[in-house]
Amino acid sequence: MRCSSSGSRLALPLFAAAALLLAGCSRSEPASTPTVQPEANTAPAPPAIPQHDPASAPVERAAPPTLQAVALGEFAASNPAAESATGTLTIADGEIVGSNGAKFTTERVALVNGDDQYTAGARFADAMMIEPRQQVELRHVVEETPPTDASGNAFCGTLKTGHLAIAKVMDGDVEQVKVLALSGQGLPAASATDVSACAMAEYRSLPKQ
Repeated sequence: MRCSSSGSRLALPLFAAAALLLAGCSRSEPASTPTVQPEANTAPAPPAIPQHDPASAPVERAAPPTLQAVALGEFAASNPAAESATGTLTIADGEIVGSNGAKFTTERVALVNGDDQYTAGARFADAMMIEPRQQVELRHVVEETPPTDASGNAFCGTLKTGHLAIAKVMDGDVEQVKVLALSGQGLPAASATDVSACAMAEYRSLPKQ
C-alpha cells in the first residue's frame, strides 16, 4: 500500500510537536533554595534584681549607746539646800524621790563634763564645785511633785525644775553626790537662753549596815 507524500509531510510536523510537548512536560522544576532568615541581634534579658528576704538573712544594726547612771541608791542630805528640798534622796533609773515627799520623774538626756556650760558663761564645774573633767549626768524632769509639807522649798521654788545635773565624787570611802537644779525647758548648753541655776544640793552615801 502506498502512502501519499502529502500525508507524510503532515505527520512529521505533528510528531515533532508531540515530542517537544513531551519533553517540556518531563522537564523537572529546579529545587527552590530555602531562605535563611537573619538571626535577630537581641541582647539577653538582664538578670533579675535579687530581693532581700529578712526572714532568711536578718539585717544586724548597731544598738544605740545607753546612757549610764552616774549615781544610784539612797543618799543623806548634807547641806541646807538638800535638807529643805528633798531630805534623804533615793536616785533610781527613772525617778528621784525625797523623803519629804518631793518626787521627780526623769529621763536621761546626756552625759557631759564639768567643763561644759549649761548656759552662756556658766560651767557645771563652777556651780557644782567639781573638776572640769568630772562626768555629769543630765536628766530632764518630766514631772515634779513638791515637798509635801512645804511646797515652797522645792528646788526652783514656784518655778518648775527643768533639768537635774548629777555628779558623784569620792570623799575618802564616802560617795558624795551633787545635784544642780536648773529651771527652763531648753536643753542646758552654752547656747541656752532660758536656763538658770536654782539650787545646788549635796548628799552623802548612807553608812553600810
